[in-house]
Amino acid sequence: MTVEERHYPDVDETVVREKLPNGLEVHVLPKAGCSKTYAVFATRYGSVDNRFAVNGEEIRVPDGIAHFLEHKMFEEPDGDIFAKFAKQGASANAFTSFDRTVYLFTAAGQIPENLETLLDFVQRPYFTDENVEKEKGIIEQEINMYRDNPDWQVYFGLIGALYQRHPVRIDIAGTAESIRRIDKETLYRCYETFYHPSNMTLVVAGGADPEDVIRLVRENQAKKSFAPAPEISRLFDAEPPEVGSPRVERELPVSLPKCMIGFKETDLVRDADGLMRREAATKLMFEALIGPSSELYQSLYDDQLISDSFGSEYNCTPEYAFSVIGGETRDPDALLARIREAIERAKAEGLDPARFERAKRKRIGALLRMLDRPESAANEYLRWNLRGGNLFRLPELYRDIGIGEAEERLRAHFDWNRMAVSIVRSRKA
Repeated sequence: MTVEERHYPDVDETVVREKLPNGLEVHVLPKAGCSKTYAVFATRYGSVDNRFAVNGEEIRVPDGIAHFLEHKMFEEPDGDIFAKFAKQGASANAFTSFDRTVYLFTAAGQIPENLETLLDFVQRPYFTDENVEKEKGIIEQEINMYRDNPDWQVYFGLIGALYQRHPVRIDIAGTAESIRRIDKETLYRCYETFYHPSNMTLVVAGGADPEDVIRLVRENQAKKSFAPAPEISRLFDAEPPEVGSPRVERELPVSLPKCMIGFKETDLVRDADGLMRREAATKLMFEALIGPSSELYQSLYDDQLISDSFGSEYNCTPEYAFSVIGGETRDPDALLARIREAIERAKAEGLDPARFERAKRKRIGALLRMLDRPESAANEYLRWNLRGGNLFRLPELYRDIGIGEAEERLRAHFDWNRMAVSIVRSRKA
């Protein structure tokens, strides 16, 4: 066990880290003068992990099980974990994404007690036939609630249109049918596979002392015994290059239609450094082309085709990559036509050099402001760490990427044969 401390003068951030004998990685991002501490305890296990092999044995599990497992971890035979955190002055929560499950707390005091609680409840599963059955009804209500949520439906409608086979297309919570097939034994199997310390990371950011945090975690883990780390292989069906559906629409009670446009990438990047560079170059391109200070954004806003809800995002992993553009609009087809026209013009003429340089400064400034907040710093650091990357390299990447590289991304990413559109229109009377 060797504690490693590294300072990054480019962002004036320090990381103190240690990898314990059981494989758990501990990372502390100290912030002098910060009154609160934020901790995230995460497993590299998300909604897309519905088919995998453990020590060579292939397993397929019901959709939504990672999210179901997240819910069940908060249940203990002797009380409510949320109440325990609250009694210790902490606010606790958890979330499941496509590729990770995260348990967290924020507190201004009693950090040792809250860290012990976080580590202990996540490493102490308690599943019974009765509490699993009870949870199915709770999650089915959640699924039904999101079925009527326009923002959720337009977003997952788009991903479902882009992808034909990859499980990223499946709702993170699964379906009412899939969760009914979840049982106690399957939950324990998934827990034992993905919640081994060797597949988990703890990130603590804020006012906590790094030496105290690492000492506490080291002593906490030394009291526990774990089986040997399983060998995990994630398995995915081959995804066709074509989108599943070029256009999907549904009706819900909305005051204005919601429209999202997505582009699916087939030329995927596998290594961490390549992923970081591709994401940085793509986000710079999006900022220059369609960001709030761009000519396109202003003209769409002036013509009342978009509102403040309009924006874009880019998701880039070794297994899938796609973009999302959109928001509320009075005329989805007019919005799509204008965006397509602007993209084609940018492909032919290139990006505006002044706007591109402003985009670089804006992205770097936003990153530095984000790092001042323990919650966002820890979550972004965790996201890249789980993929083998280093968040603190981003300013260097942003500065290094030239306009030519961003224009290459523009021409490669916006392939009209890989585009899908998702629209939620106002329900007719």
